[in-house]
Amino acid sequence: MKKYAVNPYLPSWEYIPDGEPYVFGDRVYVYGSHDFYNGYVFCLGDYVCWSAPADDLGNWRYEGVIYPKTSDPMNKDGKMCLYAPDVVKGADGRYYLYYVLDKVPVVSVAVCDTPAGRYEFYGYVRDKDGGRLGERPGDQPQFDPGVLREDNKIYLYCGFCGPQDETRIGAMVTVLADDMVTVLEEPVVIAPSKPYSAGTGFEGHEFFEAPSIRKKGSTYYFIYSSVAMHELCYAVSDSPVSGFTYGGVIVSNCDEGIDTYKPAGMHTAFAANNHGSLVEILGKWYIFYHRHTNGTWFSRQGCAEPVSILEDGTIPQVEITTSGMGGLLPGKGEYGAYLACNLFQTEQKPEVLIPRIMQDGRDGDEEPGYIAHITDGVTAGFKYFECEDIKRITITTRGYAAGYFEVKHAWDGEVLAKIQIQYTNVWESCSADLEMENGKQAIYLTYRGNGDASLLSFSLE
Repeated sequence: MKKYAVNPYLPSWEYIPDGEPYVFGDRVYVYGSHDFYNGYVFCLGDYVCWSAPADDLGNWRYEGVIYPKTSDPMNKDGKMCLYAPDVVKGADGRYYLYYVLDKVPVVSVAVCDTPAGRYEFYGYVRDKDGGRLGERPGDQPQFDPGVLREDNKIYLYCGFCGPQDETRIGAMVTVLADDMVTVLEEPVVIAPSKPYSAGTGFEGHEFFEAPSIRKKGSTYYFIYSSVAMHELCYAVSDSPVSGFTYGGVIVSNCDEGIDTYKPAGMHTAFAANNHGSLVEILGKWYIFYHRHTNGTWFSRQGCAEPVSILEDGTIPQVEITTSGMGGLLPGKGEYGAYLACNLFQTEQKPEVLIPRIMQDGRDGDEEPGYIAHITDGVTAGFKYFECEDIKRITITTRGYAAGYFEVKHAWDGEVLAKIQIQYTNVWESCSADLEMENGKQAIYLTYRGNGDASLLSFSLE
């Protein structure tokens, strides 16, 4: 049965950030690192893979563990984490997984005969004399590899540049031979770090981490996380190894820069690091990125939005949404509160009361996500729905709170209805009648009252 695509596109209990999407055959595969719910650091899990039919982007299938962290000879005890990977199809038809462990500066490579089978360790990126890239004198440490194969060459993009770190000069590309691991051309800088950006055009959006590379026509798109961290930017060139110029912001996971529904500088979601890339699926382009949950940096979930690549090659910044890759959602039925694309508060509150998307149980439990720590003035936003003759809304809440939720089309808009809630330590539903405008609409729920509520879902009738 066809399912509607939403954000996050994977189940509410799955945490796969740093998404690198690819179309292999008739399916879309997403490779990323693997966070845990309630994780205490980044990337605690083994690499897993999810895929979906290219013509049904709401129907994702778990492909299982494709590479355990203990598979690398340097990590037999599993003490190091697997950071953000990338995958490329080699000239031999096999699939090559590039990654960096969290305590070493070199790039490891694994290989598999199929996109989502069990990858086996293959080797380390080395020069012709056997020196491992990242360990040699003068090398920059390797980090967040992104890969592209073209003309029997592999272009390997790496880098991590702290904003004040003058020892890191920028994102770098190294050309490898078609054996997938041997350095043919030494690293060169293609995007500057902050200390070296004066006069480059990258000022204010200098390279930080998360390099990724895509090509459309004759144009190479270098996608990366800037020093602002919450935004994915792009640079363009007609060469994979030089001439990149700053293009703009593709997406911000807090919607900074978007001024269509709120002031451009206003954050309407938790702002933290970001990582992802572009993919073309059946003639349409999408940007994959991640959001943060559970009030930490360590439980990140994948999201995606459609993008437009204009005739001049530019990509306008896209708004983060609930509907994601699937277009407008039906204005009827039940929706989980974890689908909120906007979640913010109007006044500063103690950290323990910051609203957050979370779940019950522990990592691995397939418990539904919900929003916790909804206190006075907290707003959750869901966008966008095709509404027609909606007359009633029902919410399911729990918690020691007494007050009401305002129902609106905009975060600061007219109140269409008020839904009263009362103290309860179990999930209970409350409803209100309303007259909602037809057509494309957002739904915002703002809490007014005492206490600390949780929101599991809302339903439209």
